[in-house]
Amino acid sequence: MNSSELPTGTAQIELMGSRQFPDWLAEQSVSLAFTTYQTGKLFLIGLQPNGRLSIFERTFNRAMGLYATADSLYMSSLFQLWRFENALEPGQLHDGYDRLYVPQLGYTTGDLDIHDIVLDDAQKIIFVNTLFGCLATVSERYSFEPVWKPPFISRLAAEDRCHLNGLAVVDGKPGFVTSVSATDVADGWRDRRKSGGCVIDVASSEVVLSGLSMPHSPRFYQGKLWVLNSGTGYFGYVDLQASKFVPVTFCPGYLRGLAFVGNFAVVGLSKARGNKTFSGLALDDNLAAADAEARCGLQVIDLRTGDVVHWLRIDGVIEELYDVAVIPGVRRPMALGFKTDEIRRVITVAPTL
Repeated sequence: MNSSELPTGTAQIELMGSRQFPDWLAEQSVSLAFTTYQTGKLFLIGLQPNGRLSIFERTFNRAMGLYATADSLYMSSLFQLWRFENALEPGQLHDGYDRLYVPQLGYTTGDLDIHDIVLDDAQKIIFVNTLFGCLATVSERYSFEPVWKPPFISRLAAEDRCHLNGLAVVDGKPGFVTSVSATDVADGWRDRRKSGGCVIDVASSEVVLSGLSMPHSPRFYQGKLWVLNSGTGYFGYVDLQASKFVPVTFCPGYLRGLAFVGNFAVVGLSKARGNKTFSGLALDDNLAAADAEARCGLQVIDLRTGDVVHWLRIDGVIEELYDVAVIPGVRRPMALGFKTDEIRRVITVAPTL
């Protein structure tokens, strides 16, 4: 096992990986990032020179949505959306890290409860504005610019009517979104947690699948629309022809955060106990049937078999995750935050003529 303990304020957290998890990171040539809004942390998971897990964390109040490219990392926080840029040149190391993410650009959005973030084929930031129940983009003048809203939302209002949360890109455009319900009244989604969830085609504004339980994290990969049926604990995909959810793997937890590399999916799990939003769902029965307890962490699923082949467990003060991202071609990433004065001393200069 690979385990590490980190202080979070006065509390401790323990991260423990399965025996082959570090080898898998090395084989895939990736690192992982995940967020937890519960404690306001961004975690970066890579490998130390000795092959053991490298675990790096920074504090950002209510860290939520993540999106990673080769050199950039996008993340939403309580009232801002950040773009991190890698400050290192190819082959350069900083204290043994091969990525140094600097929060280079921040948009002040107000508390929109931003969930998923993507870039479209024009490199435009599109995010799920959950408070207003719409897709939006950043603005140099306004808190946000609306891009699209579901057909059942009659008008934009700061009421979190349906709990729109997930966004999948298809061919460089916003393709599908997930919503916990199709309600059009303030906070109406809470009354529809068990079976009110739906998947919506953005281009046609049609509901292509309903009857889900608090779905999250739709992703289009290898020709399939994958989704987390979070309230049941199942990872699976949408059969668009038959309009049904096809479960692939049961994971012991409330699922949020989904990323892919090669033939593998990386899924985020949260503990369900003690949270009223997560209680009373089919997940409770499914856990009992498997004689399992809900856990917090990541699971790596082989898409060819549906087996959970690797995992990272998190114990301690952190019980809930939101998003996960795969960082390609990176062995050991780190990031700068605002709690220390390190950010004062990292200065990058654009190439000169």
